[in-house]
Amino acid sequence: MSDISVPVMPGALDTPPLTQGQRVIYTFTAPSKTFKDIMRSTSWWLPFLLSVIFTYALFGAVGAKVGWQQVAENSIKQNPKQSEQFDKLTPDQRATQLKIAGMVTEGIFAVFPIISLISVAIIAGVLMATINFGFAGKASFWQVFAVVWYGGLPGLLKVVMGVAALFAGMAPESFNSQNFSGTNIGYYLSPDTAKPLLRLATSLDAVTIWTLVLYAIGISIVAGVKRSSGFVAVFAWWILIVLGGVGLAAIF
Repeated sequence: MSDISVPVMPGALDTPPLTQGQRVIYTFTAPSKTFKDIMRSTSWWLPFLLSVIFTYALFGAVGAKVGWQQVAENSIKQNPKQSEQFDKLTPDQRATQLKIAGMVTEGIFAVFPIISLISVAIIAGVLMATINFGFAGKASFWQVFAVVWYGGLPGLLKVVMGVAALFAGMAPESFNSQNFSGTNIGYYLSPDTAKPLLRLATSLDAVTIWTLVLYAIGISIVAGVKRSSGFVAVFAWWILIVLGGVGLAAIF
């Protein structure tokens, strides 16, 4: 993966470079060390590789313990309007729709590496533009790209929790492909909860907030700005996205 050499700030070379494994460990224990090392090298292959391995582990667990047509049916039942329309179909029509929906869902999981690269690139581009133009930062795209990959590592814990729940005996009918680990309030609410409230509760996710904190620390370091600027840049976008999601849930 990318290992582009970039100019570093004075003093950045006073410490020995970190290995990729050390970067991963320090992301959880001393994140500033990882993000300062990104100023030396923007290599991001290990967190990408880990995300692929963990996601395909979940992919296999879902296929073995739930089944993709069941995943599709669960998704339909979690949406009252879709569920109502689905119940009006004939048995053959329902079977056909579930088969197609299951194949689509399975396909999305299968192409996760491509989706993740595109998603991280978009996030990195938005954060780079925000920190550079909004707060006079000096971060490069590849520095922020690496920050987003390392900052997203806590998300692997959610995958581990999801796999563990499936093998611990979670009922296939209760599996939610969009919220499969109990790290947020929405996970524990009834599917009949008002959709805006459910969306807001799901957004209040401990791992997501942890990830956002890492993003904020990382972009402030690579951009050479105050830590507070990084937090404002990251959490302002998060608040806008959450409010937008709640608003759409209320409308539709």
